[in-house]
Amino acid sequence: MEWLIIIGAILSFVGLVGLLASAFKVMKAKRENLEDAELRARVQKAMALNMGGLALSVIGLMCVILGVSLS
Repeated sequence: MEWLIIIGAILSFVGLVGLLASAFKVMKAKRENLEDAELRARVQKAMALNMGGLALSVIGLMCVILGVSLS
């Protein structure tokens, strides 16, 4: 079951990268001193990336736990 652990670790890492990218997009948008409507639009776009990264990380961690428990 080592392959399940490796796949889970890769999925978790990709999800973490997505979470970090989302955070950097929001920080960049806040630094640009945009109007309220434009800032909300950019944060909403980053929120989709945030939720996708979170879901991918959770699935990856579940794969790791499953691989460890089956080993």
